Amino acid sequence: MVGNFFYSLRKSLGIAEEWIYVIKRDRDGKISWHAFDPVYQLWQPLPPVPREYSGALGFGCAVLNGCHLYLFGGKDPLKGSMRRVIFYSARTNKWHRAPDMLRRRHFFGCCVINNCLYVAGGENEGVHRSLRSAEVYDPNKNRWSFISDMSTAMVPFIGVVYDGKWFLKGLGPHQQVLSEVYQPENDSWYPIYDGMVSGWRNPSTTLNGKLYALDCKDGCKVRVYDEVTDSWSKHIDSKMHLGSSRALEAAALVPLNGKLCIIRNNMSISLVDVSKLEDLKGSSAEQLWETIAGKGQFKTLVTNLWSSLAGRNRLKSHIVHCQVLQA
Repeated sequence: MVGNFFYSLRKSLGIAEEWIYVIKRDRDGKISWHAFDPVYQLWQPLPPVPREYSGALGFGCAVLNGCHLYLFGGKDPLKGSMRRVIFYSARTNKWHRAPDMLRRRHFFGCCVINNCLYVAGGENEGVHRSLRSAEVYDPNKNRWSFISDMSTAMVPFIGVVYDGKWFLKGLGPHQQVLSEVYQPENDSWYPIYDGMVSGWRNPSTTLNGKLYALDCKDGCKVRVYDEVTDSWSKHIDSKMHLGSSRALEAAALVPLNGKLCIIRNNMSISLVDVSKLEDLKGSSAEQLWETIAGKGQFKTLVTNLWSSLAGRNRLKSHIVHCQVLQA
């Protein structure tokens, strides 16, 4: 309780620290995870991922209450699709159980709206492999509930919450690309075909009401969605392109302390201060970019190990999830 009190106090005073949590899959298919402290620019050790997720595929990952990182669903290599839900608390530095989902599923879409966890679509074993069903978890009630089914069964490969709605893009039952939007206020799904989804790429995120996506494999160019023209016509280019190897591939785009944060498979991290974009007045956007973790800037045992595994830019490990927690 004391930890909870001081965390709540720091959060209310606006001094709770945001850390980056990265979940990786190594070349043997095993899951590991790492936390980055942006103040001291250090990767910090964490307790091991629970055994049931050490080799799982297609599981979801999300943050509730600012400091609880949830892992849910997925496919156990031996037991198949799971309903299991666990969460890590940054306050206690421990893993805890939460109520199981209502449906077994893997490779599904997930998001957080108003501190509730939504999941939709995906696959499970059986005759009807692709799922239309969707459900929501409310941590205040500690309970899962079904919401309206999607219009069509889908295995999502990209999703984002924008303007209070959940956008999903994925593959339908006949391998066709589909896009849908969920509106929580009336519990309804609608197919969409506009410019936002047609030019939408992964990874993407929202920050201060604007929608951003990465425009190149190494994450050195950011696209901005323009709602007025319904297009991705604006760009923020670092002019520092790194290459196209798997190690340098940008795996995540998340908001961190009011900036866009890009995390690559080799654990290098760049920040983009988009708040100063309007002040440039036509000058170059390169000055908005900053590297806070890169080659030679962090020398922990873990990162040196990743570097040695990489060989000649042939890194087999890759990031599967990335979230920001407050502590």
